[in-house]
Amino acid sequence: MSDSTSVSEPQNLDRFDVEAVNRRDRQQPLYAARKKIHPKRAEGRFRSLKWAIMVVTLGIYYLTPWIRWDRGEFAPDQAVLIDLYHRRFYFFFIEIWPQEFYYVAGLLIMAGIGLFLVTSSVGRAWCGYTCPQTVWVDLFLVVERAIEGDRNKRIRLDKAPMSFDKAWKRVAKHAVWLLIAVSTGGAWIFYFADAPSLAADLFTGQAAGIAYTTVAILTFTTYTLGGLMREQVCTYMCPWPRIQGAMLDEHSLTVTYNDWRGEPRGRHVKKNEAQAAATGDCIDCNACVAVCPMGIDIRDGQQLECITCALCIDACDSVMDKLGREKGLISYATLNDYNANMAKAVNANGEIDPSRVHDKAGKLIGSLTHTTWRSIIRVRTLIYICVWAAIGLAMLAVLLTRERLDLNVLHDRNPLYVTLSDGSIRNGYTVKILNMMPEPRLIQLTVEGLPGARLNIPEIRDNPDDAILIPAEPDQLETLKVYLSMDPKTLTDGKTPFRFVVQDVNGSERDDYDAVFEAGELKQ
Repeated sequence: MSDSTSVSEPQNLDRFDVEAVNRRDRQQPLYAARKKIHPKRAEGRFRSLKWAIMVVTLGIYYLTPWIRWDRGEFAPDQAVLIDLYHRRFYFFFIEIWPQEFYYVAGLLIMAGIGLFLVTSSVGRAWCGYTCPQTVWVDLFLVVERAIEGDRNKRIRLDKAPMSFDKAWKRVAKHAVWLLIAVSTGGAWIFYFADAPSLAADLFTGQAAGIAYTTVAILTFTTYTLGGLMREQVCTYMCPWPRIQGAMLDEHSLTVTYNDWRGEPRGRHVKKNEAQAAATGDCIDCNACVAVCPMGIDIRDGQQLECITCALCIDACDSVMDKLGREKGLISYATLNDYNANMAKAVNANGEIDPSRVHDKAGKLIGSLTHTTWRSIIRVRTLIYICVWAAIGLAMLAVLLTRERLDLNVLHDRNPLYVTLSDGSIRNGYTVKILNMMPEPRLIQLTVEGLPGARLNIPEIRDNPDDAILIPAEPDQLETLKVYLSMDPKTLTDGKTPFRFVVQDVNGSERDDYDAVFEAGELKQ
């Protein structure tokens, strides 16, 4: 603050004896022993947002397998189901078959473009709010705080010798962590089978061995990554911190320490006022470091470890409130806006002068540049949005207009044709009719482009020669041996193209397949 500002230091202002574990100027060696981080609980709008997102995402993950969706008596009633045995993926009213995997590919492309859009717009917001690692670490920290207390109590407990109090707290904490980990693994396998039935089999020991193996693996990974490794997963194992550097530009929102208003720092407010010392708004209380789950000091600038969770913003805003100063010393800002404000704060000697950005009352001057939602709307983000929306609309259009009847035909290779006793020529075909509806259908098989052809399926009797009615079971592939006979006098070529056609007798859906009738060398 400038020397004309008169602000008294509140008695309830906390200072924290904490040092950033991952300092930019003192990076740890790759194989250095981990220094445990004890993040303090933060309170504020971003912490509330993270609580809400954590509840929603965990609720979706744990509850989705139990949602029912009526598809009729011939299909499973689980809303979201990955049925590997029958090779189906059900998502509410959508049913995806293996040959329709391009829908999954499209979703993955949309997810990638969406991640690029979020990162180029608001930095690593995915990492800070919705990444499973972040969500589960937050959940594990809730348990840790509930049992062992907040930051200072946990530090004292770590340093204390083993006692009954320490032992039961550690056992209780890890027991709850394991319960969460087991629940995580259990919820995952419920996506691959009927959840109520599989749950009953799990608890009675009747489930398949792969189910117990999967739960065990996910229990181990969840417990290890969320409870023990925590920030190390983001720093050393995840590739996204390295990739994000290519995604950010000068208009991307990132969590920023605005040193143009915070420097030079002054730890003693009253002493600085008495000495008429010109100081910035930062009082070096380390509250931002104490709440950081990654163990960094945001005042060191942008760092690979920062997941943009914005808890340091909440901590700093709380301190500014107690001091009666404006919030935003740490805020979401773009590099472009930061540079504009820094240019106003620097004097002729290249030093930050607090009086250049504060008025006589100690308030920030009105000519400063403020980051708004308009800062992130630019050509790049609009292109991402348009591409993302185009892929989504294209997939939706294809999904709504797709046929649920499919035909595939394979001509017999040996022999290509057979001459019957009456002189007619017969070709054999393997016809596969796929009914992709969860209900039985009656399908009519005909041929087009081959006048006088006689159809015959040994398994089906009492049908006219030119059309055969085939009952198709729900969600099933019907494989039939079809014989097609022709009088050679009606043929003009040894290879005659024609078309197999299938149609739903009670509907409008149809499909066709181009084939060839082989007759060899015809005698004129």
